[in-house]
Amino acid sequence: MSAPLEPSSSVSVSPEVPATLSLRRGKSVVREYAEALATALLLALLIRSFVVQAFKIPSGSMLPTLQVGDHILVNKFVYGVHVPLSGGRLLPLRTPQRGEVVVFVYPVDPSKDFIKRVVAVAGDVVQIRQKRVYINDVPWDDPHAYFADGEAARRGRTPRDEYGPVTVPPGHIFVMGDNRDRSYDSRFWGFVDLDEVKGKAFAIYWSWDGTDRWVRWDRLGMRIQ
Repeated sequence: MSAPLEPSSSVSVSPEVPATLSLRRGKSVVREYAEALATALLLALLIRSFVVQAFKIPSGSMLPTLQVGDHILVNKFVYGVHVPLSGGRLLPLRTPQRGEVVVFVYPVDPSKDFIKRVVAVAGDVVQIRQKRVYINDVPWDDPHAYFADGEAARRGRTPRDEYGPVTVPPGHIFVMGDNRDRSYDSRFWGFVDLDEVKGKAFAIYWSWDGTDRWVRWDRLGMRIQ
């Protein structure tokens, strides 16, 4: 007698996914990543162009306030958003004030950016006598000023120690480096056009020594005053 046949175990068969559907899903994922990347790049470009921009300090003209190797953030919105080609500004909150540290296009070479402190604004009469700054005939005691060669002036009249009086024209500012004896500034090449001011420096986000590459932890997050 032949043995009875045992029922075979049931086998589940998953439906096949069409190749075209898998290809579409793959393309949609790639497209999503591409769109996310494009959006991120666009936002970064907008932020850099109109809100905040990072700069690195390459020289000691602003010592001791800013040291070589400091990486700073500049507020580009506070003085108004610069409109390319037109030369104008949108939504300016105010103009640069005395004592503020600003980044601007170097008037002598527009391919370079400089950073200095605003000493005088439009209408101010600037004069330097024996290294001391006078604004409208009143001594301006800047606590950030540093004199590497001492506070005594050199013999002979030089723009570094003896300057003016001159009146700052409309739409311009007069700037100087905090390291007064080692700064190439308005004393030598004149005024800065407000349209060439990129923004106000407000914080140090990174800093390291250019020689030993040691991070200056105490300077990270420091406000620029």
